[in-house]
Order: sequence, then structure tokens, then C-alpha cells
Amino acid sequence: METAPLQSESKNQILLWLVAIGFFMETLDSTIVNTALPSMARSLNESPLAMHSVILAYSLTLAIIIPASGWFADRFGTKKTFLAAIVIFSLGSFLCSLSQSLPELVASRVLQGAGGSMLLPIGRLTILRAFPGPKFLPAISFVTIPGLIGPLVGPTLGGYLSEAISWHWIFLINIPIGLIGIVATAIAMPDIRAPRVAAFDGAGFIQLSLTMLCLSLALEGLSELGFSTGIVLILMFAAFAALASYFIHATKTPDPLFPLRLFRQTSYKIGILGNLFARIGSSGMPFLIPLLLQLTLGYSALQAGLTMLPIAISSIVAKRLVSPIIQRTGYRLFLTANTFLVGLSIASFALFSPTHPFWIQVIQLVFFGLVNSMQFTAMNTVTLKDVDPVYASSGNSLFSMVQMLAMSLAVATAGALLNTFMVQLKSFGTLSAFHATFLCMGAITCTSAYIFWQVPEEPRAPRKPIDVPDVG
Repeated sequence: METAPLQSESKNQILLWLVAIGFFMETLDSTIVNTALPSMARSLNESPLAMHSVILAYSLTLAIIIPASGWFADRFGTKKTFLAAIVIFSLGSFLCSLSQSLPELVASRVLQGAGGSMLLPIGRLTILRAFPGPKFLPAISFVTIPGLIGPLVGPTLGGYLSEAISWHWIFLINIPIGLIGIVATAIAMPDIRAPRVAAFDGAGFIQLSLTMLCLSLALEGLSELGFSTGIVLILMFAAFAALASYFIHATKTPDPLFPLRLFRQTSYKIGILGNLFARIGSSGMPFLIPLLLQLTLGYSALQAGLTMLPIAISSIVAKRLVSPIIQRTGYRLFLTANTFLVGLSIASFALFSPTHPFWIQVIQLVFFGLVNSMQFTAMNTVTLKDVDPVYASSGNSLFSMVQMLAMSLAVATAGALLNTFMVQLKSFGTLSAFHATFLCMGAITCTSAYIFWQVPEEPRAPRKPIDVPDVG
């Protein structure tokens, strides 16, 4: 791909803010609805537990379309593609605010996710080309910060808006931001495109999309959709068949969506698998914790949102701690031990009850935020640090897809477990069902530690972790 055309310093500053806002919008809408789900459920006459499909629709759409985003940028240019992403995202947000039923809201979230899926990878790609060499690190660090602030303010802002005004404003606030983004894109976004673009691997894209859809529907079918065991098994087999079909397809086509050569690199292969399974536990917490606080402990939506702040704040603080620790321990030891700590901190939320001291709750939330943030940074680095530059674009796209897929699987798994325990532990009450769910999600995370034990030991001090913009 060609480098960005030279721009004035003022345009480059606008570009930085534009991409930063795009990161902020994408990450904000991944969490802003979490604390508003009960309010939305009452408005739409739905069960609060049925509302996790609103989160699932957004995150799954991100996961499906992210692989195609790089090709769209190469084919149509970064400027047109980024502009289209903002327009689609804003339109989806507007339709979400007008939704009168759960199916309408889910369909609008799919459209919103289609736009959001292109904001992060294309924004990151543009920064890489517009700020080459030593300029890239400070530039990408600048645009990454709003991506951390989005999850920080998302639950609190969602809870406040749903209480003070209406849950509809959760989506309406994106409209003025989108309009500013459209103007800024027209002014400052460089039009970067590849000189040669291979034909789009439509067959591979469909196969991978079917894999993710069938797998997520199988998990969703165990909870709210009420699928029988036979249908769930059929969906699972269909998912694995589609995945196997893609691997066969990728060996025969000259330009597959994701070349299988990527998996010859041991650290990349382990990092992809570790990210997928380790995130299932931690990415389910923004869904489970606000529900627990509101449905069993009597918190309001705003109170539940404010309770999430210790996680977000400690996550930012942890970014300064992880590098020296990994340089001392190496990736294998750090990721193995830290994955256990993340799993144990998730399981510790089973202690939450009306009599559980608030100050201990805060310590638990802070600790989870610290170890979870360090986990993300270490997993990101071990995945991408040794990727061949020739395959950097496809490797980064696949990594982004796995991040979003893990988020959708996390919500589906958490919802399925919670609904199962609601039935199995009915005589013990709703709180017991939440406790059992937290214990299971923690156990899932702990078992993924063995994946990271396969990371090759490094004979020298590991390189400094890179702060890859994260969506989890």
C-alpha cells in the first residue's frame, strides 16, 4: 500500500483527533448499553435477560465485517471508506433511538456495528501510513487513549442517560459526533489506496462469517432462543464444517482472506488461541456485573455504572506497570500466572451479596481492572510481535476479528450460563445463579492459562510490549 500524501501539520492534528474520536465511538458503544439494559427491557416489554442480544448483535457484526475492512480501504481508499463507516454508524445509531421493539433494536445495532467495524482498523491503518517511522508511536498512543476512555465512561454515561432522560439518548449522542467526524474526514483524511488490489475472497469471507454466526447462534440457542439440543448440535457442526472448509479453501486460492502462513509463526498462533479463550471470561464481565448489581443488589442504572469506574481507572494505570514486569518474567511465565489471576478475580465476584462490604467490592473491581488490562497488553504483544511484515495487514485484521468474536462469545456464554443456573438453582434465588455463573466464567479463564504455557521461552529479555489499540 502506498504511503499517505504529505499534509500540513494542522491537517495531521485534525487527523489524529478524527481517528481518536472514531476509536472512542466504537469502544463507547460496546459498553454504553450495559447499564441501561433493564431500563430498555422495561420500555420494550422484554425480559432483562433477553436484552443481551443487543450487545451480541453489535459485537458479532464487528467480528464479521472487520476482515473485509482492509480490502475495502485498499479498493476504495481510506477516505471514502472511513467516511462511509461514519455515515453508516450514525444512521444505525439514529435507527436504534427510534426502535419500538427488540427485533428493531437488534437490526439497528447490526447496521451500527457494520459502520463501527471499519472505524478502528482503517483508522489505525491510516495513522500507520500518515505517521511513518518514529512519528508512529506517539501518534498511535494519542489515538489509543480515547479507546480506553470509551469503556470508562460508557457504563456510567449509559446509566445516567437512561435514568435522567431516556435510553434513546444513548444512541442519539452519536449523531452530533458523527456529523463532526464527517466534516473532519472531508478536511483531513488522506486518500490512501493500494496500487494493486487482489480480487476479494468472497468464498473465504462467507465461510468465516458462517463459522462465527453458527457458533454464536448455538450459544445463544442455549439461552434466550430456546433451541433444542439437536439444533444446537447442528449449529456447532455447521460452524466447524465452515471453518474446515475455509482451511481447505485457503490452501487452494492464491489470495485468501487470511493466508495460512500466518499460523506458521508459533507466537502468533498461540496468541490468537489465547486471546479467543482468555477473553471469554473477562469480556463477559461488563454484561454480568451491571446486571448483578441492578437485579439482585438494588442498584440503579447510574449507581451500577459508577461502580464500573474502578475497573476502567485501574485499567489505565496498569498500562504503566505491565512492561517492566514482563521484561523481568518473560511472556510465558507472566501470561500463565496472570491468566490465573484474571480467572480468580472473576470468580471472586461470586462473593458479592447485600451484606458484602462495599470497600471489599471496590478492591475486587480494582484488582480485576489491573490484571485484566495487563493481560490484554501482554496478549496483544505476544500475538503481533513476530508477524512477518508481508502478512502484517491480514494478521492484524484476523487478530481484530478474533477480539470481537471473543466479545460476542463471552456475552453469549455468560447469558447461556446465567439462564441455565436460573432454572437449575431456582429454589436458591437469582443471586445464587449469578454466583454460579461467575465461578464458571472464572474457571473458563483459568483453563486457558495452559495455552500461554506453550509460548516459547525467550533466551534474552523480551522486547517492550506494544500498546495495540484494544477492543475488548
